[in-house]
Amino acid sequence: MSGLQAHVDEYLRLRRALGFKLKEDERTLGHLVDYLDAAGATTVITELAVRWARQPVGVHPNQWAKRLRVARGFAAYLQTIDPTAEIPPPDVFPTRRQRATPYLFSQQDICRLLEEARRLRNPMRAASYEALFGLLAVSGMRIGEALALERSDVDLDAGVITIRKPKGDRARLVPLHPTSTDALCRYASVRDRLCPKPHSRAFFISSAGTPVLGVSLRAVFREITTRLGIRTDEVHPRIHDLRHRYAVQTLIDWQRSGLNIDERMPTLSTYLGHVSPSDTYWYLSASPELMALAAERVADRFGGAR
Repeated sequence: MSGLQAHVDEYLRLRRALGFKLKEDERTLGHLVDYLDAAGATTVITELAVRWARQPVGVHPNQWAKRLRVARGFAAYLQTIDPTAEIPPPDVFPTRRQRATPYLFSQQDICRLLEEARRLRNPMRAASYEALFGLLAVSGMRIGEALALERSDVDLDAGVITIRKPKGDRARLVPLHPTSTDALCRYASVRDRLCPKPHSRAFFISSAGTPVLGVSLRAVFREITTRLGIRTDEVHPRIHDLRHRYAVQTLIDWQRSGLNIDERMPTLSTYLGHVSPSDTYWYLSASPELMALAAERVADRFGGAR
């Protein structure tokens, strides 16, 4: 083991003690160490780190920036031990955050989606997919969070869901509207009747009594949205857009009610499981209706444009 690899191992150990998993960082830093070792370097050198970060050919500069960002984190740690270690500058590569254009589901779209899910031939699949699509639409949960729910995570008496395996390991509670709790109660009753002896403690199960798989859920979603005419050659809705729709609709409701969005944004951010409210603010520019309402609020407050 090289001296650099030993430092990487210690760096990862210290950060993992703070709760970070760093699986991808471990692989990335392993490649960096191999590159530096092959170049005969005993520490991080900016020129070599930048050259290494640029190695993947034909990728977006965001990927180079991501590799260099991992190298910078390690270099900053290494410099506390080895003053000769160089920390690459943060702005070497031009980056642009890329977001898929969301499909803004209407209430009618969601009703049609649930109706088509109910029509699936297998009654267990029909019940599970309808309940899943419905929960995602009214809670803003991520797909992986909903699929990972176990029965003990869904308190139907209190109307609260506990998300224990979220993105970023930030466990949180998701309170439900009574109508949503009632819908989940109906699903649980059908589920237990159709599959009294499941092979899993998952809340949402397949016709085989096993957890619903994300690949299956996405396949059914594509099938239904195509059949409804929502999916076309130009429009490609994603299940994640249901989460997007929830966030935008919440902001629209607040805006229409004259509430202060800035004051409530941390609440929505926490509810959605965002690491930072800045991730939630993106939704402010994601809906023409929301932007129009914001413009009206500004006009009302300042007497219109001058």
